[in-house]
This record gives sequence, C-alpha cells and structure tokens, in this order.
Amino acid sequence: MPELPEVETVRRGLLPALEGATLVEATARAPKLRFPIPADFSTRLTGNRIERLTRRSKYILMECTDGLIVILHLGMSGRVTIHDGTNAPEVYGKHDHVVLRTDRGATIIYNDARRFGLLVFSDRDTVQDHPLIRDIGPEPLGNAFNTDVLKAGLMGRKSSIKAALLDQKLVAGLGNIYVCEALWRAGIHPSRQALSLSTAEVETLTPIIRQVLTDAIEAGGSTLKDYVQASGELGYFQHSFRAYGREGEACLREGCGGTVERIVQQGRSSFYCGTCQN
Repeated sequence: MPELPEVETVRRGLLPALEGATLVEATARAPKLRFPIPADFSTRLTGNRIERLTRRSKYILMECTDGLIVILHLGMSGRVTIHDGTNAPEVYGKHDHVVLRTDRGATIIYNDARRFGLLVFSDRDTVQDHPLIRDIGPEPLGNAFNTDVLKAGLMGRKSSIKAALLDQKLVAGLGNIYVCEALWRAGIHPSRQALSLSTAEVETLTPIIRQVLTDAIEAGGSTLKDYVQASGELGYFQHSFRAYGREGEACLREGCGGTVERIVQQGRSSFYCGTCQN
C-alpha cells in the first residue's frame, strides 16, 4: 500500500494539472471502489474549480470552489496518471474507474485493479471531523510532530515500537517500509517495547523519521508491486533501502558486520540488523 511519500509524490505530480483548474468533465466509470462512489459525483464536480490539492496522512484532498472536499485514497493498487491533449487515451482500460478532464486540456485517470482505493465526499467545514480523518495523528513532516509529542505518545505503550509507529493515531502516514528504515537508521530494534525508549532515543528517532520520509519523497517514493507516480514514472527510493527487503544481506552500517534479519510482527515483515539495532 502506498505510504506517505508515495501519496505526497502523487499529490505534487497532480498540482500543475489540477490545482486552479476547472473540471469540464468528471466521470465515474464504476459504481464503487472500496466504498460506493457518490451518486452525484459527476454533477457536483463538473464545472467546479479545484482550489487546493492537499494531503492528510495517506489521503489526497481536493478542495473545490463550492466547499466540496474530495477525499482520495489509493488503496493497494490505485494509480493516478495525467495525460495532456496529445496523449489522452481514446479507449479507457477495464480498471480506469474515474476520469477527470480539465479546462487546461489535461485528462486525469484513476486506475485501480483491486478496487481497494476510495473516493468520497466531505466539505470544507466538517472535513476534520470526517470518520476517515478525525483520529489521525500529527503529520511527521509538520511542526506538530516533535520529540515531546512522540515521547508522550510512546509513554505507557507496551506494544513494540514498530507497532506504535504504525498507529495512525500516534503519527500520520507511516507504513511498514519507512518504519523499518527509520528504526534501522536510529539503531532501534523493532521488537523493543515502545515505553522502553529513552528520551535520548526518542530525540534521535524523531528527526530520522522526518529525514527518511523527506529522502523518499525526493526520490519519488518506492516502487513496490503496483506503485507509480502520477507522471507514470517509477519511484527510486527502493534503491536506497538499508533494511527493508534485505534479509540475509550484510548490514550497511559502517563497522557493523551484522546481517539483516526478518521477523513477522502483526502479519508484516520487519527487517533489521540484530547486531546494531538494540
């Protein structure tokens, strides 16, 4: 499933085509994804202008002139691609479920073979209370996320630090890949109890989380299974993995000499070095 860097990369890719543009056509070619697509999808969006394109955790939010907010989640295999007037497809594919055309001549297509994504409506005044949004924790790239916030969130937690960081109520948008990478950089074992982290360890981990995500965004995200950017290009951060997916390979920390191992936590693979992550 795309994590924060992939979703942010898609959002940034969509900005030139969508932000400030008016939709001259909005078509839902399937009645539902994970949830039903709003019955008034076409009528609410056709002729509407996209004022802002933002992100909350793993959700892309399209804010329209009339106050409508479109909430988009890419699910497991969702892709958003942009076509200009010269390369817009004449025939849509089986899994091209949503099509938007703008007054700038762009055609934006949402493709989702598994239909695990979602597209729902909210509005500007109540979106922060929407069930999908209201319980999400602070954005790890924003000022609301800092050492004090993370330390308070870990206090009393008997779960593993890996499980704690995957809790979207603690911090928004982190997923399996980038938690593994952050814990490797911080030298923290993924099975450690969250409450056992010292203040010094939290002070180390907090900026590392921010830096791992920043590095991944700059690299265009990670290409795993179905993920591509809005431009259709692949992400490249997977070439910079230090832990994730490297089971049996030598640890890349200078002077370590250990080997990357894998364990399963809550049904997900955790990759770590048993020598330098404590």
